[in-house]
Amino acid sequence: MSRMLLIRILFLSLLLVLPATAQDILTGGSTTPAEESADPEASSAAVDDLIRILEDDTARAALIERLQQAAPEAEGAQAQETVAPDMSIARQLAEYTQGIAEGASNSVRSIGLALGNLQALFDGTMNADGEALRQFAINIGLLIAALFGSFFLLRLIANALGRMIAARVSARGVVARITGLLGLAVIDVASILLAWGLGYVLALNFGTTSRGFMGINQSLLLNAFLVVELIKLGVRIVLEPRFSALRFLPVTEGNAAYWSFWSARVISLLGYAFMFVAPMLSGLVSRPVGGAVEVLAMATAVTIGIIITLQNKDDVRQWLGQISERRGNDGFGQMLAAIGRFWHLVVIAYLVALLVVWFANPETALPFMIAATMQSVFAVLIGSLVVGFISRFVSTGLSLPDDVRQRLPLLESRLKSFVPAVMRVVRWIVIAAVVIAIGQAWALFDFASWIGSEEGLAVAGSVVSAALILLAAIVLYVVVASWVEYRLNVNFGKVPTSREKTLLNLFKNAFTVALVVFGAMLALAQIGVNIAPLLAGAGVVGLAIGFGAQKLVQDIITGIFIQFENIMNEGDVVTVGSWSGVVEKLTIRSVTIRDLSGTVHLVPFSSVEQVSNMMRGFSYHLAEIGVSYDSDIEEVKSAMHEAFDRLMQTEHKDEILDDLEMHGVTGFGDSAIMVRARIKTLPGTQWGTGRRYNQIIKEVFDERGIEIPYPHVTYVPAAGGGASKSPPPAGRVEDQREDSAD
Repeated sequence: MSRMLLIRILFLSLLLVLPATAQDILTGGSTTPAEESADPEASSAAVDDLIRILEDDTARAALIERLQQAAPEAEGAQAQETVAPDMSIARQLAEYTQGIAEGASNSVRSIGLALGNLQALFDGTMNADGEALRQFAINIGLLIAALFGSFFLLRLIANALGRMIAARVSARGVVARITGLLGLAVIDVASILLAWGLGYVLALNFGTTSRGFMGINQSLLLNAFLVVELIKLGVRIVLEPRFSALRFLPVTEGNAAYWSFWSARVISLLGYAFMFVAPMLSGLVSRPVGGAVEVLAMATAVTIGIIITLQNKDDVRQWLGQISERRGNDGFGQMLAAIGRFWHLVVIAYLVALLVVWFANPETALPFMIAATMQSVFAVLIGSLVVGFISRFVSTGLSLPDDVRQRLPLLESRLKSFVPAVMRVVRWIVIAAVVIAIGQAWALFDFASWIGSEEGLAVAGSVVSAALILLAAIVLYVVVASWVEYRLNVNFGKVPTSREKTLLNLFKNAFTVALVVFGAMLALAQIGVNIAPLLAGAGVVGLAIGFGAQKLVQDIITGIFIQFENIMNEGDVVTVGSWSGVVEKLTIRSVTIRDLSGTVHLVPFSSVEQVSNMMRGFSYHLAEIGVSYDSDIEEVKSAMHEAFDRLMQTEHKDEILDDLEMHGVTGFGDSAIMVRARIKTLPGTQWGTGRRYNQIIKEVFDERGIEIPYPHVTYVPAAGGGASKSPPPAGRVEDQREDSAD
């Protein structure tokens, strides 16, 4: 007896915890939701039956036998559940097509059931509550008439106020037009809310037999009216087909009216069908009737969309073709032209796919596709705006203010070379982001989950870090190059010396090389590239170059010592090897010299054994004048001092550093006595000062009658040919050539 009591307690506990399972065991089948929600008296009767079964030995033995038979079956079912499902592409495709077929079948069957229900309704088989149905039709009809009638009158008033607002702001600025558009939007919203509120008042007071209460169908109608009209209002605000003065979208009157008309019709069709007609018929008649209305509305909307697409096929193709021609049929223009040829096929295929998918799964497919479409359109719109701005920025170019351009003449050209390249990279990044957003919207891949994972965060962090390093390197190069350019600009700040010019240019070149190397290495390290082999390889390559290019190494080493010794700088006049001229460019390996004739010579430092700089510290003009032997030397010196005094009254006075340094007679030539003097000048000005001094010397000597001898030839005729020419003046050299007669 105690064992029987224990069994009863055990099964009663089982019934309390899992009543549905106990009922299945007792009945040998599964329970339905209706049976689970049965009256408590039925559960009490089941408990009594179980007690009787347990008290009866035969029934209890049968129950135990059935439990023993059910255990292996349950284990087998559990084992089948643990088997991994077949996730092959073929099976997924089969399941998807099965869902489409079943959904389409259910839709067709719902249409048939709906037609049968409507026929039964009109035949009187479902008119048991005919009076209530007629009363409902009267109430809903009165509500519709009152709602839309009041809304029509309010719209007339709103249109009159809108005409006044448009006339007032038509000749004014953008701010006034925006204010007018907002005011018109407020008036339209107020008209919708007033009509909606009036409808609720009528429904609460006249819609049912009891005041203060309204039916669910009246509420469906009013809510559908509010949602649909607000959406239509949003479209009207964007297109503004009524008042062109308040329209900001660049469309014509005809296009604005066309698209406003058809968008309003499609929105009304889908909104009222899904939010009012289908739920109302589902409650009044049957769910298949409501489903049939949804199918009919969806098919009608898709048909309208296909008709609109075919009507605008040529217009859109011509519009995109004109854009392509304006862009010169470049890559983007050719893409637009291709889209113009095939866009209608893509849209029609999308609409048909939307209808088919909705047939397959009407509960979730339509919201998913609408949400994915809106997200895709939004992503494409934002991406187009960003890409358009970048393209306009690149095509327009970068223009700096005049003061910045004067201080940094090369900065604008430098930015114009870097900024377009950076903008092109940014444009491709934006395009990739748009593609990712579209794929995410259509569930092609889960980029958000991947980027939120550890792997995604690591990859994104590496890419962003590498991009920031490259961007920082570019910015740093522009800053350093601009600073060097500013320091070398003689029109602003301190005038740079030749040494500063040389060192700043060398610093810019060395900094650029180091920045490129280190920036590339750091960027590669951020994206996961092991740079240790690269560094080792660079060392080996450098060693090989050192052995194979000894001249190059010699050039560099000699150039380093030349820079340390500061023997020459850019702008100096030097003699390097066998070449003399102005130093135009000085690197660590070679020097570029332009001689007096304009010829440019590149001299590697490995061939330089001696450097002569004629512009270091100060210079001298060495005036060595030849005078005749009969000249008074003191008179010559006095003339040279007078010429120097006259030179000090010319524009060269600021270039002369000291008085005339007279050296006196320095030599005796064949025809002249050499008298030398020296003028100390600023470096690089000795040639101009010397040329001016020589000119003044000639003038002073002419004034004083001091002769500057020059060689000449005297012809002496033959003895019988007449008297010879008179001898030349003293002090002149004569090269006498006598021709003796035979």
